[in-house]
Amino acid sequence: MAKKEFTFKGKTTDELQKMSLNELAQLLTTRQRRTIKRGFTEQQKILLKKSRGNGKNIETHCRDMIILPEMIGKTIKVYQGKEFVPIMIGSDMIGHYLGEFVLTRKKVTHSAPGIGATRSSASLSVK
Repeated sequence: MAKKEFTFKGKTTDELQKMSLNELAQLLTTRQRRTIKRGFTEQQKILLKKSRGNGKNIETHCRDMIILPEMIGKTIKVYQGKEFVPIMIGSDMIGHYLGEFVLTRKKVTHSAPGIGATRSSASLSVK
């Protein structure tokens, strides 16, 4: 059985890569289309230039950058708030933002309650 080829709104990855930004914008949702229509910020332009080049170690703080078809196959390190987390860009990520794949908040894990936290722990000796 042949592997099913990825399509985005009926277009293959090769067709998407050949499209201009305006043609691609018509396939995206309203929020992404509006961002592309307004134009990218300076930081987003720098990231786009690095991804078009042969940059191996791309690090960015641009969590609001839309993933475009030309970024497929690249590894981009996105800032999490403390460190840069590498993301391998796949074809199913087109149209999403970089920040969606790098979460800034960790799950809160509590340990055992401290002395005095409950009524039963008040009677324990403090050693």
